[in-house]
Amino acid sequence: MREYNLLEGYPPPKFPRYVSNDLRKISNRIIAINRDKEFFDGNRNNGYGGFSYDGRWKNLALKIIDEYNLNNGSNFLHINSEKGFLLYDMHSLNSRINLFGLESSAYAKENTLKEVYNNIKIGDYLNLDYPDNHFDFVLAIGVVYSFNLKDAIKSILEIQRVTKKNSFLTLASYENEKDYFLFKKWTLLGNTILKKKEWREVLDYCNFTGDYFFTNASSLHLKEKN
Repeated sequence: MREYNLLEGYPPPKFPRYVSNDLRKISNRIIAINRDKEFFDGNRNNGYGGFSYDGRWKNLALKIIDEYNLNNGSNFLHINSEKGFLLYDMHSLNSRINLFGLESSAYAKENTLKEVYNNIKIGDYLNLDYPDNHFDFVLAIGVVYSFNLKDAIKSILEIQRVTKKNSFLTLASYENEKDYFLFKKWTLLGNTILKKKEWREVLDYCNFTGDYFFTNASSLHLKEKN
């Protein structure tokens, strides 16, 4: 188990992401939990504010292949694969990697890039329908901390179960009250936000052996709107 920034090199936002009590209200969170058209391609306060392919995942795809030694015949699972942008770039780099995407959103599946449409299925993130030790690498960005603590633990255990070699998680964290409320005001789907030492205790409890990175106010470039 190691703390590792797999996402380093992913294009940062051009401007700070501003948060306030007047943005991303509970009404926006209610809309976002459905992860449908409004979340992906609607108002920015409800989600992405427009989610289309622009090639920004290619560097991450290269890094995954290199860092985790994926090659012909390797099995790769992307939990929360959304519209398949990362899977598409993985396929473009090496079409012989066995690519699997898992989604909870019918809208995301319907709007997946055609080249990898058949690689993605709708499923339950807490009950992965795959054999033990099946994947050489499992990626779960923004997944674990979307659950309450009990289900976050269950999701980690499931990821650990289906992985035979490597995995990578992002975990929502904070170090002080300011950081906590910046993240809390920004996140639409985050439910478990812990201090780093607390997350490490959770990972130890799960006997997690993969890599992880802490998502927080700093990594997301969050700032309070005056």
